[in-house]
Amino acid sequence: MIRVTVWNEYRKEFMFDEVKNLFPDGMHNYIADFLKDDDIVCQTAYLDMPEHGMTEEVLDNTDVLIWWSHGFWEEVDDEIAERVKKHVLSGMGFIVLHSAHTAKPFTKLMGTTCSLRWREGSRERVWCCNPAHPIAQGIPEYIDIPVEEMYGEYFDIPKPDDVVFLGWFSSGEAIRAGVTFTRGLGKIFYFQPGHETYPTYHIETIQKIIKNAVRWAAPVIEKNNLTCRKTDPLEDE
Repeated sequence: MIRVTVWNEYRKEFMFDEVKNLFPDGMHNYIADFLKDDDIVCQTAYLDMPEHGMTEEVLDNTDVLIWWSHGFWEEVDDEIAERVKKHVLSGMGFIVLHSAHTAKPFTKLMGTTCSLRWREGSRERVWCCNPAHPIAQGIPEYIDIPVEEMYGEYFDIPKPDDVVFLGWFSSGEAIRAGVTFTRGLGKIFYFQPGHETYPTYHIETIQKIIKNAVRWAAPVIEKNNLTCRKTDPLEDE
């Protein structure tokens, strides 16, 4: 079983009726519900829980962490962000959704600002530009999203391992919308679509991409806290 934890700020649901109507039990619970499968079990956590829900016990029992945030990034304690980073380096998968591009754990792992240009409300076409990638399995050539928050280049991220999806907006901008990275033993996927006031996560193909990413990012070996260590020689010299 792949053990997934879905993290959400869980603030916008109380601030805007359109968000509450789309995700009455919170975006984290909505995502967890569509992810559950024969090989995936989910738990959730959110910003206002003790330690933001990111205790050592929770992270020790998480194979893949999904992180959604939009607007309250600075309220995440630096120590907790470092804790998440440590677990990713040790092999925990990390899926970063939408405005979590500026979440502390992600920027710490990237080492850049992860800034981009943005604007509310454009039609988006998400092109699959790496159909052989595991995250793209079963995904059509492109996905039309009727309305989505525009995110555009330049996107200040390091060179990705793979660009799986490219987003194009009817207003003319484009962005590397689905990119992968490896940090330590951990696999990371950033996926751009998913503004809270639009029903993007209700689109079945978007759900399938995230589910594919969970299976791709799950550790293939036991998580290991990598440290420099002195060892004995393997052979007599």
